Amino acid sequence: MHIPDGFIDAPASVGAGLVAAGAVAVSLRRAGDSVIESQAPMTGLVAAFVFAAQMLNFPVASGTSGHLLGGLLAAVLVGPWLGSLAVTVVLTVQCLFFADGGVSALGLNVINMAIVPAFVGYGLFWLARRLLPTTRVGVLVATAFAAFTSVVLASVAFTLEYAIGGSGAVPVAPVAGAMVGVHVLIGIGEAVITTLTVGAVLATRPDLVFGARGVAMPRAATEVAA
Repeated sequence: MHIPDGFIDAPASVGAGLVAAGAVAVSLRRAGDSVIESQAPMTGLVAAFVFAAQMLNFPVASGTSGHLLGGLLAAVLVGPWLGSLAVTVVLTVQCLFFADGGVSALGLNVINMAIVPAFVGYGLFWLARRLLPTTRVGVLVATAFAAFTSVVLASVAFTLEYAIGGSGAVPVAPVAGAMVGVHVLIGIGEAVITTLTVGAVLATRPDLVFGARGVAMPRAATEVAA
């Protein structure tokens, strides 16, 4: 899903950059006010995992690509503020040092892969958690649902950006079909990987999972955490 330079015109890219910068500034402030010491190493591990996952790309259409996003995983593990910042750092490093995504399109990529999954996706996770039992299984079902949906929504966000300022020769409809269709499949994989990862952390250190706060855990998990 990394957007290259020139794929979206300058006005749309600048506008997206301003929106992304504002979101990052708010996240920095909120994270600084609420972060606890135990979240720092977890945030680093999450960023490393997302970095590795996003390096596996699948070509989609007209120079765009699809891959696992990791934004919802980051949000569930360390919260939406730190989660969005972790993915933003990953995207910036990929852009500047690996030419994965254009510099002029960095704001667009941050919106699609950091802001949408970490905030919209986490909002869906939060809602699902309140509709499901307050148990470990409930957390995992909410995680799977939100992980899948966040990927599809990110591809929809890209499609809207392309419709507004796309400079490619391919019409909007084929791009939308290719992006959303591929990301439905990627979303299934993301849901599986995200759920397995969150489940593994819940089994050993449930206290480190931001999205599981207030959830009763099995005795084995709480004893390991202690």
